[in-house]
Amino acid sequence: MARASTTSDAFNAVAEPRRREILLYLAGAERPVGEIVAALGMEQPSVSKHLRVLRDVGLVRMRCQGRQKLYRTNADGIRPLHVWAGTFERYWQHQLNRVKDLAETMARKGATELQSTQTSPKEK
Repeated sequence: MARASTTSDAFNAVAEPRRREILLYLAGAERPVGEIVAALGMEQPSVSKHLRVLRDVGLVRMRCQGRQKLYRTNADGIRPLHVWAGTFERYWQHQLNRVKDLAETMARKGATELQSTQTSPKEK
């Protein structure tokens, strides 16, 4: 089966790790291409290519300020990713609750055992 184009939708676009890095970096603030290049240690043509893909699928927006192009994340474009990932929140919350319950049970058991070893022979 042929793989979908990375420009077909947001999910395919973020499948590429460098694009996820760029999105994370842009999550903090609007930034010019040169700053993204410097911060992520990528070549400028590569950053521009990734930004183009992210822009084409609606994950980032670009505006011009003089000759400089500034990029920022697009919350509306990221929403489908967030909604999809949120479907797994219930699963992770259940797993975290299980870990918490187990840790609390072990802590109570450990406290009981510690208490029984500290009890003097007269009190037993």
